[in-house]
Amino acid sequence: MSDATIRRFVPPRGGGNPATDERSAYRWEAVDLLAYKSDASSPFRDVTRQTLFRRDDLAGELRYFEVAPGGHSTLERHAHVHAVLILRGRGRCLVGDAVHAVHERDLVTVPPGTGHQFRAAPDAPLGFLCMVDAVRDKPELPGPDALSSLRAARAVADFLDGR
Repeated sequence: MSDATIRRFVPPRGGGNPATDERSAYRWEAVDLLAYKSDASSPFRDVTRQTLFRRDDLAGELRYFEVAPGGHSTLERHAHVHAVLILRGRGRCLVGDAVHAVHERDLVTVPPGTGHQFRAAPDAPLGFLCMVDAVRDKPELPGPDALSSLRAARAVADFLDGR
């Protein structure tokens, strides 16, 4: 990541999958396009991340995540709060035990210790800015009991199954 005063937005050039094709994803100059996670045991599909802003003298970090059409982030929870601003596309998110439709410019607050997952619409990417603590706890995946409890609600089960 660069310490440049301005990191210009680079408009997508079209074509391809926004999560795997640099020409289609939202990008910023001098910002690396990274894999969402390196841990293969965390289930997700077609997601990239970019760290747009981080400083050692601040406690926060601004990241941009892009989920390709039909893709999803990991269902997880953290000890820290998230502020998520939808910047591109549309989809749905699970926060706790509620499923919400999300669109450009929606702001989603994920309370500490709350399970959450973001899913892009089948025909549109979902890009979002996420403000988090620069020093974060390790994400926790739900265990079998927690998943069973979530799946008791039909809307949540459908969401988790990608329906």
